Amino acid sequence: MSVAKFLAGFLIGGTVGGLLGIILAPKSGEETRQMISDNTTELCKSTENSIKELQCKANDVMDELQQKGDELLKKVQDAIKKETKAKE
Repeated sequence: MSVAKFLAGFLIGGTVGGLLGIILAPKSGEETRQMISDNTTELCKSTENSIKELQCKANDVMDELQQKGDELLKKVQDAIKKETKAKE
């Protein structure tokens, strides 16, 4: 059995087990639905925050790469100018 299949089965089994646990819990249907709604809202907010953090980090990395690329381009252009002047 591959690791990927095992992990997929583990995640699916955990999800199904969790949902069954919520559904079969000794709470009224209304309380259970409210709890699911609250947890879903919290999960959405958490996911949104994680995505925003990831976007900020990606922007920082892109800015840094752009800056280093600009510096490298300037060095290459300077080297070409020096080489051109040396040949004249």
